Amino acid sequence: MTLWEWLADSAGVILALAALGLLALFVRRRLLTRNGGTFELSHRVRPGQGGRGWVLGLGRYEGNQLQWFRIFSFRPTPHLVWQREDLQYLSTREPTSAEAVALFGGHVVVVCTLRGGSIDLAMSPDALTGFQSWLEASPPGSGLPT
Repeated sequence: MTLWEWLADSAGVILALAALGLLALFVRRRLLTRNGGTFELSHRVRPGQGGRGWVLGLGRYEGNQLQWFRIFSFRPTPHLVWQREDLQYLSTREPTSAEAVALFGGHVVVVCTLRGGSIDLAMSPDALTGFQSWLEASPPGSGLPT
């Protein structure tokens, strides 16, 4: 086998693996969204870095949980799970110019508290309405200290 044939075969294998990876990402996203209730939800994993630290993802409501899945991951389970009683909506703001490049178009930044800390999420205004409704729909007395 000549060097040229070996390089051509290697390139073919690499292209086939890349195509399989893209297909796996597509199938994973279809499986996550098949039952509805999912929306584009970005999460700032490294706060305090200007416009950096955002990771694109999908959000899904599952009972009293908000599950967050990374967009570019093969993992079938959520990367983060937030309990409804732990989240509290604080404010909304427009993304800075640096953030707008890192986020989905038309999304707003939502600041929430989470058990003493704060987290930044980014979602569309329509998804924000659903998020606020989901937070307000908690069962009576669920926010009371135990």
